[in-house]
Amino acid sequence: MTQQGVRWTADQVLALAPDATSRKAGSKLGAAGPWSEAGSADEGTVWGLCKGSGSKPYQTVIDIADASGPAYKCSCPSRKFPCKHVLGLLLLWAEGDGAVPSGSPPDWAEQWIRGRRQRAAEKWTAGASGTASGAGDPEAARRRAERRATRVTAGATELEQRLADLLRGGLAGAEQSGYGLWEETAARMVDAQAPGLAARVRELGAIPASGPGWPVRLLEECALLHLLDRGWLGRERLPADLADTVRSRIGLPASADGPPVRDRWLVLAQYDTADVKLTTRRIWLYGADSGRTALLLSYGAAGRAPELALPVGLVLEAEVSAYPGAGQLRAALGEQFAPPAPTAIRPPGVTTAEATARYGEALREDPWLDSVPVTLDRVVPTPDGDSWQLADADAETALPLTAAARARPGLWRLVALSGGAPVKVFGECGHRGFTPLTAWPQGAGEAVRLC
Repeated sequence: MTQQGVRWTADQVLALAPDATSRKAGSKLGAAGPWSEAGSADEGTVWGLCKGSGSKPYQTVIDIADASGPAYKCSCPSRKFPCKHVLGLLLLWAEGDGAVPSGSPPDWAEQWIRGRRQRAAEKWTAGASGTASGAGDPEAARRRAERRATRVTAGATELEQRLADLLRGGLAGAEQSGYGLWEETAARMVDAQAPGLAARVRELGAIPASGPGWPVRLLEECALLHLLDRGWLGRERLPADLADTVRSRIGLPASADGPPVRDRWLVLAQYDTADVKLTTRRIWLYGADSGRTALLLSYGAAGRAPELALPVGLVLEAEVSAYPGAGQLRAALGEQFAPPAPTAIRPPGVTTAEATARYGEALREDPWLDSVPVTLDRVVPTPDGDSWQLADADAETALPLTAAARARPGLWRLVALSGGAPVKVFGECGHRGFTPLTAWPQGAGEAVRLC
């Protein structure tokens, strides 16, 4: 349980913010002025009333010890999760020095805390007893899976024909036909219940006329899409793990059926990607005892941030179960035995040469893999003409940063943290370069979020 003397840092609190606007607004509320009746309890709960524009203050309550990560509730109308009031109250709590004194929660906070924990216990009991929904009619589930597989096969067969037509007519024609043809093809893949194929088709549509060398990039991506099509059409002849990977890349649902691994999981990084319909949150974990790296995915619809949020740089003792597939790192967070807490644990690092070799090895198991998680040890951010790279402090090798990394403010945070000295950096290494997500200074020091 969270003890009153264990505090998060301000950076760890702000790592929960759904966007930069929320971080700025939450920081303004991280002072005692707007708050009244603020308090906290040793079991990991924080509450308070925040003065707003209306006559009644907003009721804000936080359960840091929630089994699925920090949980929040606020009576404000914000659709962001967590809202600025939650961030402000956590920042006030993180200051210590009696800013949020110990006490007993008021009735409105106690009711929410008790109800949430009771529902979590009931859900866990139902899952353990095998009474989860959908498990009652396996024959119906099998028939649904067969019908979907038939539709996906029809979609993959149609896509193969469209790729053949594209190559037969020449890649130059892709620039003239515009994006409409790609969007139509993607819609056909959605109808075939193959969202993974649809997403890759849309990515193809963005390549023509996207800059020098676009025909080469288009041909490469077409080849990978063709490989995925053929993998699905011949999945019965594939090794079981590779067949599971193909199903995952096609977009078929799967369950985390790996054995639960209990460990002290260090939260390496957390970041969101969004489109018009869905926000995807990626959380990277490192098992201090097992040495395993795991990826948690959560989703939010219609512009809402996903609910699962874990502060970067903290460690939580929990069980994690892997999803099927060769080389797949995705996992599901299971029972949590203690809330996230500060730690001195850091992941072991490798050189830039070892990082690229690790990516190459991963491609043998999953050819559609864009990147792998890697911790680089003793690297220095250095300019490289108009670009930037991470250079090994003890060797004459380096990794270029991706275009996305060069456009983020986190690059300058990394440069300032380094100051020309070696640092440890966790990020994603792929064919486009390295994207830094979190960094640690040499010696003692807390994790610095870069995304």
